[in-house]
Amino acid sequence: QVQFVESGGGLVQPGGSLRLSCAASGSSLRIYSMAWYRQNPGNQRELVAAITSSSSTNYADSVKGRFTISRDNAKNTVYLQMNSLKPEDTAVYYCNFQGAPMSARSWGQGTQVTVSS
Repeated sequence: QVQFVESGGGLVQPGGSLRLSCAASGSSLRIYSMAWYRQNPGNQRELVAAITSSSSTNYADSVKGRFTISRDNAKNTVYLQMNSLKPEDTAVYYCNFQGAPMSARSWGQGTQVTVSS
C-alpha cells in the first residue's frame, strides 16, 4: 500500500520561497498523475497543482506563475517549488494521487507552510 511523506514546509516571510518534497513508498508513481493539495482548519482540501505521468501540469488560478510542480520517477518523489509566497498560501500541504478521495489511506501527515512577517 502506498504511503506519502511530505517535507520541506516551514515559516517564511511574504515574497519568500520554499520547496516541498513528497516521497512515496509501497508503489511506483511512474504511471500515475500526482497532485499537491492544501488545507486550512475548517476549510476543504483544495487542489493546488497536478502533474501527469508525461509531466503535463496544471495549477489552481491562485498559484499560477508562482508554483511549479515536478516529479522525479527515479526517486519516486514529487516536488512543489513555491515562489513569491503570500500569507494566503499558509496551509498544511499534502500530496497524493490526483483525485484521491479524503477516505484514502494514502494521505500522509502533510507539511505546514506558514507565510508571515
